[in-house]
Amino acid sequence: MSGNEEERPERPSEVDGTAHLFSALGKQIKALRGNARMSQAQLAEATHCSEDLVSSVERGVRTPQPDFLLRADSALGAGGVLAAAVEDVREALARARTRHPDWFRRFADAEAEALALHYYAVQAMPGILQTESYARAVFRERRPLYDEETVEKRVADRLARQTLFDKWPAPTISFVLEMAVLNRPMGGREAFREQLRRILEVARLRTVHLQIMPTERTEHPCLGGSFTLLTPKGRREVAYTEIYGHARLITDPEEVRQYTERYGIIRAQALTPHESLAAIEKMLGEL
Repeated sequence: MSGNEEERPERPSEVDGTAHLFSALGKQIKALRGNARMSQAQLAEATHCSEDLVSSVERGVRTPQPDFLLRADSALGAGGVLAAAVEDVREALARARTRHPDWFRRFADAEAEALALHYYAVQAMPGILQTESYARAVFRERRPLYDEETVEKRVADRLARQTLFDKWPAPTISFVLEMAVLNRPMGGREAFREQLRRILEVARLRTVHLQIMPTERTEHPCLGGSFTLLTPKGRREVAYTEIYGHARLITDPEEVRQYTERYGIIRAQALTPHESLAAIEKMLGEL
């Protein structure tokens, strides 16, 4: 399920112009940080996020979450300048979700608010993990062909979903990737190196567990395709499947239980998170 929905920098929400808002905020944060004589590492520590996130936000290539803006406002002594943008950012993120195709929108809405998310990928990188180059390769090669405007819209919408990793409190997130996903270098060698680096960056987050399912396993509980399990706020866990644009958001308790059971067995059979990171690092070194 590649749709669970560089080198141009990853600019979320380009299509409706909100990238200008995020770019302006990034410049403001950089200027305020300079005035406060703080390094990116120091701001990252003060706002409880990664240095890479601070760098990406300042360059306008990552969407600053409202919680980050509030913490940065306090840490930088901005006097409410950044806090004043919080409602604009919330509205921009809401607009980004409504731009998804109708058949995908229910899942995108549930994903954005979920307390727990578990992704199992068989053929391609989950959309939530994809870099801009990888996502563009996926959409450009799709048949029937998209026009270039639609490709760029789909790429921007997909990248906008990745603000999920910047939320706090963070949802519980796990991935199991079949090794076949890592054996398909979408976009070419350099684009795939970038994609592997992105996987490592996400997998090292405290809130994420990522595992690889080796191809040589002689037993497997689910060969029917990719799926996602998610727990919406205030509701029971649901499952999501997608094939050729036909999406199912599964709410029947017994059917969801079956997917949960399958995912548990898959995780037990996969490499541990530590072993998985080592395997990706080895693959990156060999590219």
